[in-house]
Amino acid sequence: MPVKSDLAPYASRYATSRGRLFDEQEAPTRSPFQRDRDRVIHCSSFRKLKHKTQVFVYHEGDYYRTRLTHSIEVAQIARSLARSLRLDEDLTEALALAHDFGHTPFGHAGEDALNAVMAPYGGFDHNAQTIRILTRLEERYGAFDGLNLTWEALEGLAKHNGPLVAAPIDPKAPPPSVPHGIAAYLASQDLELHTYASAEAQVAAIADDIAYNNHDIDDGLRAGLFSLKALREIDFIGRIVDEVEGLYPNIASGRLSHELVRRLINLMASDVLAEADRRLAALDPGDVDAIRAHGQPVIVFSETMVAQDRVLKAFLMERMYRHEKVNQMSEKAKKVVTDLFNLYIEEPRRLPEEWAARAEGRDRAQFARMVADFIAGMTDRYALQEHTRNFDRKS
Repeated sequence: MPVKSDLAPYASRYATSRGRLFDEQEAPTRSPFQRDRDRVIHCSSFRKLKHKTQVFVYHEGDYYRTRLTHSIEVAQIARSLARSLRLDEDLTEALALAHDFGHTPFGHAGEDALNAVMAPYGGFDHNAQTIRILTRLEERYGAFDGLNLTWEALEGLAKHNGPLVAAPIDPKAPPPSVPHGIAAYLASQDLELHTYASAEAQVAAIADDIAYNNHDIDDGLRAGLFSLKALREIDFIGRIVDEVEGLYPNIASGRLSHELVRRLINLMASDVLAEADRRLAALDPGDVDAIRAHGQPVIVFSETMVAQDRVLKAFLMERMYRHEKVNQMSEKAKKVVTDLFNLYIEEPRRLPEEWAARAEGRDRAQFARMVADFIAGMTDRYALQEHTRNFDRKS
């Protein structure tokens, strides 16, 4: 592969990648980061995102976002930002597409329930589960478990929200207090959890923030959880709505909502680019390691946008995530996950034959982790089917 010459000095470069845990012959037509992205797209965990909840359970409507459509939207925003910042777009896209692999069925409600029942066994964290899936649970290749992604991809997914520990990890010392899936992988490869991730990973993280804020506005309006009148009471949202109505006085409400969302995405993305340019100019990083070693992230919102984003999140928390309709769904989802976990723990024969066979020889904690892997990998649809099959007497 020819080396890209148009990248910024601080961009990740596949020519100097730290490689894969298991050595492989590189492809003549695709870079290592392109192969990372392609492996993410072709694996079963990516396909299952189609039927995993973002906010609404999959059967509540065809137009609401799922984890899959959310991930695609994140990837689009992230790739656009990476191009403007002259970063490696393929690595950025791989990170964006894989960032939600570890989510349970039913979104954060499912994760909360699984974390509660796994508390005696090390808890459950969706970000750590993403690492576990990519390094162990995906079974596609004859030579290794997982997808054998590059170090840069795994590093970016493990710490895209910032460092996980304060200092370098001593391999001779007791394991660090980090979520299970990440801690388990450290025995194989040091992901340098005390530093920030690459600029590509930081872009994927901020793109996630931009995407879910805006599609939750769109889905919340569509579901009738709040009105455009209530939303426009937020100052910077109201200014955008006024601008749209000034341009299109008789615009229909549906088109007005879409115009609001597209303008808000552009506003947030433009803010990120301006703030990143300011921080990068001040830092003048000579390479990607200068980004990692810097004591703070470089791809962030400005202080003004941080304040505006905080107001928007507070609105969505009150009017959407705590809405009676969403709370009812969340409580049902927690019950489904809790019931299934307790059932499988006490009666392993209720697991599919392949999974039940894996229970042999495991201690209680190992078996519980295996059950958590099984449930976390379920789609909303499959979890509901399994709950009905095991708990509905009529079924």
